[in-house]
Amino acid sequence: MNNDKAEPDALDAYSAIVTSVAAQLTPRVAALTVRSRNGESAGSAVVLTAESHLITNSHVISGGDHGTAEFADGTVARFDVVGSDPLSDIAVIRADREIPAPPEYGDADNLLVGSLVVAVGNPLGLAGTVTAGVVSALGRSIPARTRTAARLIENVIQTDAALNPGNSGGALADSHARIVGISTAVAGFGLGLAVPINATTHRIVHALMHDGRVRRAYLGLVTAPAPLTPAQTERFAQRTALRIVEVVEDSPAARSGLKPADLVLAVDGTQLPNAQSLQKRLFSDAIGLQMEVTVLRNGALVDVIAVPAELPD
Repeated sequence: MNNDKAEPDALDAYSAIVTSVAAQLTPRVAALTVRSRNGESAGSAVVLTAESHLITNSHVISGGDHGTAEFADGTVARFDVVGSDPLSDIAVIRADREIPAPPEYGDADNLLVGSLVVAVGNPLGLAGTVTAGVVSALGRSIPARTRTAARLIENVIQTDAALNPGNSGGALADSHARIVGISTAVAGFGLGLAVPINATTHRIVHALMHDGRVRRAYLGLVTAPAPLTPAQTERFAQRTALRIVEVVEDSPAARSGLKPADLVLAVDGTQLPNAQSLQKRLFSDAIGLQMEVTVLRNGALVDVIAVPAELPD
């Protein structure tokens, strides 16, 4: 094939994908104006359901419980906040009238570094702000906290699709216009971050839509991933574990006898290769139930029974 011809063909194919994604998603991304006692703030939101729900960032609606959503076709709707979860930076709102149909939602767990992604926002009412790029990193974490709790938002998507603060709450889509993330922050020059759309996010959204909040179980551990030695890897058939950095005083973990420097290998027999695998187990159905924690302590295997409490708001 003639290389001179191949390059324009590739650029044409790239442009066609981005144009198609933008055409499908621009009508489905709203510009939000959020009203609170402290004044007004702005961001974006993506249509979530046919019942006029939208998804956005928790920090976009922080401090407010209502506002207006404006769409590219000129539709302006009043919305109320259905539920907000600062520890995942996800919020669900509901408009007071019919809005455009929801887009298709995908699974961020299927993304690869190098995958084409398109960011669609509606910052400050500038409908259809579109940027394209690739997934530049996966598995990133960003901290989130409330007045009483802190947590890492895991598996955040890093992209070189340029974002600005008004894009927060907007869509990050794959090449088939499926929503795979909700743009959440500007990481630095030429970088953006998005909360992934995956099974954990769907669980959070379900809780927000039905209960208005996310109930989480709480152990009181601060952990960090730790590689196992070759001998430990062969013995336990896993390469990593979670090293306990801190045990919160008078927490369920402290009462169970877990100690700093313990290596957490498994919970209820399921291996824990990373912090997200532990966080996934700490939702409402774990509150008050016994949890068997297998740790490596001074070279010996120790099974500890912990009973998670409910994480306070």
